[in-house]
Amino acid sequence: MNNLSVMKQIGYERLPSDRLDAIFAALSDPTRRAILARLVEGEASVTDLAAPFDMSQPAISKHLKVLERAGLVSRGRDAQKRPVRVEPKPLAEVTEWLDRYREALEANFNRLDGLLEELKERDRKGGAKRASQRNH
Repeated sequence: MNNLSVMKQIGYERLPSDRLDAIFAALSDPTRRAILARLVEGEASVTDLAAPFDMSQPAISKHLKVLERAGLVSRGRDAQKRPVRVEPKPLAEVTEWLDRYREALEANFNRLDGLLEELKERDRKGGAKRASQRNH
């Protein structure tokens, strides 16, 4: 089975590569992960999001733009405010994508475990056979 078949089998084609790249790039930064963790608790303003960090609001806004491009957050309109909220769908899609890899890897490990048990059993039978032959 070639790499493309394996990738299709585990569902790689279900998420466009550029979208997956954007999501993983957005998640690669600890500040952006902290922002997402905060937003899981509920929507917040840029001012609220900037408070725990030693950086300016424009710097936080740049991080938010990366998260927005990846589809991980959205900004609403509430009068003068622009609350930021987490968008769960892309995270769910990435989790589903990763779960397919986990399932494929677990299947490989299970096959390997089966092979090891088979080899151990052969070794036990072979050892018992050799011991029996020595005793006769």
